[in-house]
Amino acid sequence: MKNFERKVTKVGNSYGITLPSEVLKQLELAQGDALQAEVKDGKILLQKKDRIALPEGVDAEFMDTLNDVIKEHDEAFKGLVDR
Repeated sequence: MKNFERKVTKVGNSYGITLPSEVLKQLELAQGDALQAEVKDGKILLQKKDRIALPEGVDAEFMDTLNDVIKEHDEAFKGLVDR
């Protein structure tokens, strides 16, 4: 499958597009998988985000919590870098 057309749809307060199941199978994507998006020269490039192997003893729930804390206090952390 090379080219396909999709419409932008409203999803809550955001917008989204759907992907054909053939594309998901080809890229080995499943619901919940992370994608990276890049906008370049008027085009959107999507690619599957690489999974990082977590160190032994660190679980995904801890990393999700840590990510939430970092997002919540992003400005404070950036301010510490400049000190």
